[in-house]
Amino acid sequence: MADTHTTLPDDIAGMTFEQALAELETVVRRLEGGDVGLEDSIEMYTRGAQLKQHCAAKLADAQARIEKVVVGADGISAQPADIG
Repeated sequence: MADTHTTLPDDIAGMTFEQALAELETVVRRLEGGDVGLEDSIEMYTRGAQLKQHCAAKLADAQARIEKVVVGADGISAQPADIG
């Protein structure tokens, strides 16, 4: 949806995952409703792509913090990290 190298607007970059997801859901509902003009649809789609990118980055960060990669005799696996 979005270029992964796109710089996010400050308001999106400062959002929590939950805030970004809630706004993304609102954007999707409005676009699916079909009651938005073309120019507004393009702007909303762009913002939705940025919100999606932010959510994906937040999820990837969370996953990296709660898993560790282990290389063993059976190959490579991910295990819960020792957080504490």
